[in-house]
Amino acid sequence: MNDKLKNFIVRTLSGAVMLAVVLGAILASEWSFIALMAVITLGGIWEFYNFAQKAGYQPMKLLGLFGGMMIFAITISLFVLFATKDSTNDSLFAIIFGMAIITLLLLVPLMFICELYRKSPTPIANIGSTLMGMLYVAFPLSLLILIPALLGNGVWNPWIVIFYIFIIWANDVFAYLFGITLGRHRLFERISPKKSWEGFFGGLLGAMAMGYVASLVLEADAMTWIGLALVAAIAGVFGDLVESLFKRSVDLKDSGNFIPGHGGWLDRFDALIFSAPFAFVYVIFITFIA
Repeated sequence: MNDKLKNFIVRTLSGAVMLAVVLGAILASEWSFIALMAVITLGGIWEFYNFAQKAGYQPMKLLGLFGGMMIFAITISLFVLFATKDSTNDSLFAIIFGMAIITLLLLVPLMFICELYRKSPTPIANIGSTLMGMLYVAFPLSLLILIPALLGNGVWNPWIVIFYIFIIWANDVFAYLFGITLGRHRLFERISPKKSWEGFFGGLLGAMAMGYVASLVLEADAMTWIGLALVAAIAGVFGDLVESLFKRSVDLKDSGNFIPGHGGWLDRFDALIFSAPFAFVYVIFITFIA
């Protein structure tokens, strides 16, 4: 068996396992979906800190991972208190919300205090990279928890999440197909030489088509979902470029090797991570303003 065939088989099998785990977690319950997002968050933060170490910095990994989970605790509390109609555990999550806020507020100055004792030549970069790992990975993925609750009017519907992920994947697949067949004009050659404008617009078409399919299946407003697909797809492309920028800056091909044949957490979920804040703002706008 040659290497190309072996890599294809490994990539296909690991991709099938990853798809089964993701879909299974989403379909099981909102809590298994939240747990999945927490795992991806921890893996993504860890890989980002590896980028920082490769660049010569010394991020405070454990504090950053803990801070990421505090951001999650805040968002989960908001999810229970305001985004769902179940008020059974409101008192408990109000306490969790307050404790997570206090912990996060104290965690930031604690990083500065810790840096006093580390004797590192790059204290500013160490603190900055620690905070950036939390903001780059934990904050967006925590917002992703709120999007289905807002679109579902406080009722958990796993297919909202699944179709959002399908939109991201449709963008990737159609961008690849259009790129290899029609790609002539480079999109961002300095960062990603293979990406083309033709692939970019092909990806948008695929994402919007998936958004329209989502509106039919969910019996929702078509323009709302097509607009969401457009926002998520454009932001997702930038997410892929940003992660490529990080990898190029430290001369890495992949962010990690956790997923055989696919690289690391950030390699697989960079578009999902980067698109979440834009999608959240879009959903807030159409829900409460438009």
